[in-house]
Amino acid sequence: MSISTGTTAHLASTAEQEAYLHLQRALRTGRYKPGERLIPEEIAAEIGMSRMPVREAFRRLAADGLVTLRPNRGCVVAGLTLDEIHETFEIRSVLEGLAVRLATPKMTAEVFEELERLLDRMERDGQSGSGDWVSRHQQFHGLIFNLSERPKLIRQITALHVMIEPYMRIWFDYVSKPLSAREEHQTLIDAVRSGDPDHAEAVMREHIIATPSLLAEYASPGR
Repeated sequence: MSISTGTTAHLASTAEQEAYLHLQRALRTGRYKPGERLIPEEIAAEIGMSRMPVREAFRRLAADGLVTLRPNRGCVVAGLTLDEIHETFEIRSVLEGLAVRLATPKMTAEVFEELERLLDRMERDGQSGSGDWVSRHQQFHGLIFNLSERPKLIRQITALHVMIEPYMRIWFDYVSKPLSAREEHQTLIDAVRSGDPDHAEAVMREHIIATPSLLAEYASPGR
């Protein structure tokens, strides 16, 4: 029995998505380091698929800014300079400021309860030194910016989080607990709870723009 063209295309698309998510997760958690070459044959064998979906995933990751495709070296993990880290947080501050402005009128009691729960988990993870703190932190921010209900905005913010996550994890490895994290995020919750979009945006932008100075000491490319 032959497989229809539509079915073949769907299978290829599914394989590409699987490869993309696998590599994105590996890059986010720092499994691959900046400058490291990604070998499609090795990754394909690891996932259990052909090289073609992996190569397509490379192209998507390059569009996200996570890897660089070079004629002679193939796919290489991208790294950020300190200036690029600062720029990434500057862009995040503007985009997430807009997102929280849009999200503020849509906040419910259930959302605030979940934000408080995430904050409690972040504090426990921070005290225990668990790397889950970074994941909880992203869930906290994601819960807010997803309420903007602006798909393109959400995709852009998510891509910035993915780009910066390895540096956040390096930073977390060097500190016993993110300083003032509980207070800063509680201030952010209180700002959103005020119902004032202008105030919520200002607090979010200030919160994000303060982070790269903390990362600079720990996340320099030379480490």
